[in-house]
Formats: sequence, C-alpha cells, structure tokens
Amino acid sequence: MQELDGARVLVAGLGVSGRAAAEVLRSRGAQVTTYDEHVADADLSSVDDAGPSDIVVASPGLRPTHPVLVRAAAAGVPVWSEVELAWRLRAERPGGPAPWLAVTGTNGKTTTVGMLTAILTAAGERVAEVGNVGTPVVLAATDPDVDVLAVELSSFQLHFTSSMSVQAGAVLNVAPDHLDWHGSIEAYARDKGRIFHQAQRACVYNLADPRTQQLVRDADVVDGALAVGFTRAVPGVGQLGLVEDVLVDRGFAALRHTHGTELATIADLGALAGPDGSVPAHVVENALAAAGLALAHGVDPVHVRDGLRAFAPGGHRIATVAHAGGVAYVDDSKATNAHAAAASLAAFAPGSVVWVAGGLAKGATFDELVTARADRLRAVVLIGVDRAPLRDALARHAPQVPVIEVDDGETGQVMPHAVRQAHRLAVEPPAAGVTVLLAPACASMDQFASYADRGEQFAAAARALADGS
Repeated sequence: MQELDGARVLVAGLGVSGRAAAEVLRSRGAQVTTYDEHVADADLSSVDDAGPSDIVVASPGLRPTHPVLVRAAAAGVPVWSEVELAWRLRAERPGGPAPWLAVTGTNGKTTTVGMLTAILTAAGERVAEVGNVGTPVVLAATDPDVDVLAVELSSFQLHFTSSMSVQAGAVLNVAPDHLDWHGSIEAYARDKGRIFHQAQRACVYNLADPRTQQLVRDADVVDGALAVGFTRAVPGVGQLGLVEDVLVDRGFAALRHTHGTELATIADLGALAGPDGSVPAHVVENALAAAGLALAHGVDPVHVRDGLRAFAPGGHRIATVAHAGGVAYVDDSKATNAHAAAASLAAFAPGSVVWVAGGLAKGATFDELVTARADRLRAVVLIGVDRAPLRDALARHAPQVPVIEVDDGETGQVMPHAVRQAHRLAVEPPAAGVTVLLAPACASMDQFASYADRGEQFAAAARALADGS
C-alpha cells in the first residue's frame, strides 16, 4: 500500500464519505487538503488553488470529467474512492482484515444489504452495514468489533475502486441510470462489474438479466470462486431459486448436483408484502441474492430463514402509508429510476394503479417502462421539473390513460396537490382494489430535500386525506 504518513492527499468533496476519509487520513499522518466548492469549511473552494498531491480521494458525487480529477489523471496522480482507501487500510484491523460481502445493482441494494445483515446477525456474526447508505466503509474497515462487512456500493463508488477483493459480491440488476454521470450504459455496467474483480468465493448474479451474466463472464476472479445465479424459477445446479413457495439453494449445497437445500419460504418475507398481501417479485430476488452472499460466507441455511423472518424493511419501499375511501396509498419513493418503478408497478393488478411519478430524470427515457407497465395504469399524476419525458412516453404508449400534471412552481404544496388529484382519479369511477402509488422513476432534488422527504410528504398528505383534513 502507498505510504500515507506524510503523503499529500487532496480529499475532493466533503460529503459524509469525504469527511470520514479526511478524518482517517489525518489520523495516519497524511497532509490532508479538502476541496469542495459548495461547503464553507473546505480548505479550498477552487480547483485552481490546489497544489500538488500524491493521492486524490474523490467523492462519489464528482464525475470523472470534473477538472480536479482530470488534472490528477493528467499528472499521473492516483485517484481513489473512499472505498478504495478503506480496502487498503483494512489490514490494520487487530486480528486481521474482516471479509467484505458486497452488493451493487441499479435497484434493490439497500434492501439486499439489510437482508444480508439480518441473516449474518442471526448467525451470530458481528456485522457492520456500510457503504452507499449508512456508515462510511473507511470507518468500519479497521474496527476490531466487526467480524464481517455488508457493503452497499454504488457505481460512483466503484468507478475509482481498483484493488478490492471481496469474499463474495452480487450484482442484482443493471438498467439505464446515471447515464449523465457515466456517459453510456456500457460504462455504467463496467463500473458495476468491478465488484466481481478478484472475488474470492462467489459472484452472485441475476439469471434474468443478461448484463449481470456478462459481467460474471468478464470478471477476473480468484481461482475456485463460484458463479451462482439467482432466479424466481426452479433452480438448476449452480443456482438459487424457487420451488413453489420455497427458496432453495443449489449453488452452495454439498449435494447440489442432485438435491436442493431449503432456505426459507415466501411466508418468511411477509413483512415486505404489498397491500394485497403478496410479496413483490423483486423482493424475492433480493432475498435470494442476500442468501447467496451469506452462504458464500459460510452461514447455515437455518440462519437464512431466521434472518429473513427478522428483517424489517427500510422506509419508502412499497410501504402502505394510508387508506382513504377504499384506496390504498403506497410510498415507494426509493424508486428513483425507470427500472425500480417498473418493478414497483409490477406488484399491482392490471388497471389498478394511479401512478404519481416525475422529478429529475437524470437523462433517462421512459418508453420501455411505459410500454411494459401501461396495463397496470388507471391514471397518472405527474410532478417535477422533468415531466416532459414521462408525458411524451405516456402519450406514445398509453394514450388511453388519463394524465394530470401538477405544476412544478407549486413546490411547497406539490405533494398535497398531487395526492388530492390522485385520490379523485382513484375514486371516479368507483372500483375495488385501487392503489395510489408513489414510484417516481426520477430523483427528488428538484422539489424535495431527498427521496425520503418526498416519501414523507406523500405519506403526510395521504394520511391527512384519510383523516378528512
């Protein structure tokens, strides 16, 4: 590892991970300079003021085309993510490095890492849930009180991560997202695939997603590492899947060539069921991926069952927040791209959804989403600054579906207004089993502080409607 004591390190970006990296670097004797043009306590607010550096630690928010990173590359200065720094420091942990079990994908990362954490905890492991959501990896990598890290990684974090060698990694899915950052779906997929680089025991991938299969084929792994696919179909050898309502392992079980090992049942995922009591398909896939990573680590099948039973879902993920006039209100504000919104809509019956959508599109298009899920739509309420791509896709592929737009100038009241419009569309004419679903397919920062703020405002407006306010 490059010597840090006395090294000149520029920490570019002072978000949560940047501040953690600066703290850890200073504790190792590095000469740290911080840069962020938007944060008052940064040492530098202009790239032009930056002196020579030995290392640059880049925030996930900085695109590779940012001037500070372009200059570093031109000068031959290594650029690390906070994750790369954490990996290089992990050997300092008393007792030796803790293994990493890592998850990436366009959607489902946080839920899968939460499930994995619950399974590992059920097995008696001391686990830290870290990364893209949660504690910065660099703060947990050397913690002697942690046996194993459950690591959520975004494509941004993976872009500047090169030496990581996880015990097992999973790519849940790859669909167009953040193309304004990566430049192309191919570049985005390549960065996701970095999670498999030098994987020690297993690469877990989605059999229904050809891109994840290709990433496994392209991966340079440690000799003996397994490629284990997950599927909602009956699993073959080297796979995890479903046999009726039972989650079954034929990827790690000793007798996998002739038998499957029961891990859990769909009923064990009951806490994640939708308003009709069924467990969405993508939730089952997340559970299978989490099980695969845990089995690669060596847990017993019974711990998979116990962990999935104990898992409590995070907020803003297909959460039923209110009922009013026979209509269910479901908050899936975490569905910030088309792939996630498609999975969310798929959980409901045809013609039953009043869809609240829109926000920051991040350069995405929505024709594939609308084509695939038009049958679920009863009506649509559009919010946000990037309504046009959704409006146009709906006009092309679902012209029969009523669409109402909430003007983006009404930021303070956008969600109450949207919920009232959605309620009217849900009850006129009356029908059974109608759901108002917030699954925006877009980011939130145009009108809300975060996807969580957006979901909370939706829930508050729905509950106010239910209370007759």
